[in-house]
Amino acid sequence: MAVDPRQMVAGFLTLSMFVMLGNMIKHDHFSSGTELGLEATGVEFNAVTVADNAEMTDANSVGVEHLMEADEELKPCWAKPSPKVQPSNGFVTFSLTMGPEYHISQITDAVVIARHLGAALVLPEIRGNELGNKRKFQDMYDVNKFMSSLDGVVEVIHELPDEVRAKKPAVIRVPNRVTEGFIMETIQPIFQTNNYLRLAIVFSSISLKPKETDNKDLDSTACLAMFRGLELNPEYSEVAKRMLDRLKELSKKSGGTVLAIDVQTNLLGKKSCITNGGARRKGCYNPDEVLGFLQNVGFSANTTIYLTETWWYKGLNALKEAFPNTYTKDDIMPAENKGEFLKSGNADLARALDLEICSQSDVFVPAIAGLFYGHVTGKRIASGRTRILVPALGSSSSAQTSDFISTYISKKSHLAYSCYC
Repeated sequence: MAVDPRQMVAGFLTLSMFVMLGNMIKHDHFSSGTELGLEATGVEFNAVTVADNAEMTDANSVGVEHLMEADEELKPCWAKPSPKVQPSNGFVTFSLTMGPEYHISQITDAVVIARHLGAALVLPEIRGNELGNKRKFQDMYDVNKFMSSLDGVVEVIHELPDEVRAKKPAVIRVPNRVTEGFIMETIQPIFQTNNYLRLAIVFSSISLKPKETDNKDLDSTACLAMFRGLELNPEYSEVAKRMLDRLKELSKKSGGTVLAIDVQTNLLGKKSCITNGGARRKGCYNPDEVLGFLQNVGFSANTTIYLTETWWYKGLNALKEAFPNTYTKDDIMPAENKGEFLKSGNADLARALDLEICSQSDVFVPAIAGLFYGHVTGKRIASGRTRILVPALGSSSSAQTSDFISTYISKKSHLAYSCYC
């Protein structure tokens, strides 16, 4: 009896898939990776665990997305804090600084403090990195959404009363992710003598891991502020949507996967990526290292890639040659918006678009450690988009994709898992 060659090929491919799955289980595919501590940021990245005898897979036929854990749908597991019954007895002011990934943390801390003190929270101004670069909260964020999300939880006002504005506030340096103990021991005594505070939220270390606490009211307040309070205003949100829609349209022509990569070459030589001894920190990768990682884990050359770089430069050419469908903001942003978003003084606006796109892409790859990675991960967990891969230097071509899944996801070590269950 003659053997159909097509049956032989199908049988071989089926056998190959079983061998691949066997190796994944044998080499602990579903175990979490090893954490690497980052001195400057405290944000976790993965160490690569390479399976000794892992089978090579044909990425173009299997597709790396099939080797990744499926997205996980979660729902909020916090109750909205109980409504305030007492009128506000003072005022809390602060500014948003350093970019949208910091704004999320600053808003959360300020809301938690105002809730605990029973104070009114004044809408913050936004300060850019350049001296004198200021804008109103509503110029960047959806003020109606912010105020309605906190309705009954914290009183939010647009401006200080005239009689209060004439006074001098008590300025307090507040560590990011402020604790109830710090509020009670440091902030509250000052508030009792001067009910007009200005917060200066500092980031001496950064961690988005859950913290043990017995105060469910403040925990719920933090979840609400971090995941429901801060959204771009409708005009800017529409720009991000149009850019993402363009990426999805391009990806349909080449396989349907949109991969967003946070690459910031300008940070590779700065303190956040360089140790005191001059060595590059783990968690900071240049475009060529990212290219090697993408090829080793098996992304198809047809993958549509969004880079958080604003402009194209020659250091990205090798990545473009290997993955022709690679784009920067300048490549896909609507022409009528470039004048506003791409000028140097509006870097925080451009970064806000990056945060939105990286939070909603099919896959996210953080090539730079920091709060951006942490908050994108939080937004992705909240929306069920848990496909996040972290690069590693010297990764072998025999490595499994699961070796690079963010430990925020594989170990559920992100605080979002205390808000979404």
